[in-house]
Amino acid sequence: MKWIIAVIVAALLAGFVYWQRQGVKVSYVNGLTAYNALPGREYIFQRDCYLFKLDDRASSWPYVGDHAVVASLPAEVDPKHLDATHPAGRIIDVVRTGDRFKLVSVRRDESRHGTSISFELLFLDEAERKYPRIDAYFIMDHSPEVRGEAPSLLRAYAVERVKY
Repeated sequence: MKWIIAVIVAALLAGFVYWQRQGVKVSYVNGLTAYNALPGREYIFQRDCYLFKLDDRASSWPYVGDHAVVASLPAEVDPKHLDATHPAGRIIDVVRTGDRFKLVSVRRDESRHGTSISFELLFLDEAERKYPRIDAYFIMDHSPEVRGEAPSLLRAYAVERVKY
């Protein structure tokens, strides 16, 4: 009987260790100096994009992007591809040029595979959207992160809205 309990405890411990090693620690870093000026800024999409979920990269919110940043997405952004399964995941909506959104949060994901920064975006017409909050990871310029600076949105995808 003692051996059975020891085996069960060892299996639970091994499962816990595996779960911890595969986990992702998510922290919101809006208050850090490099990122505190980013939340609240408003932007306008400069091109049509897909909202999609990926099978191999989990996220709380759908990602936004197109074929240029995620090669498995169809080359032309068209609603006929909605709810279709593609090699990397599933397309769930289309974002049109001119749609407005604001950056609401800066998120840092840390795992044994590395650390990444991502922006959480919120459409200004959120009441009309099935998916009002999205993840901008694929439409960001991550090169400043190497120098410890804040990443930015790629200008080909979004520009900051000028308020008069």
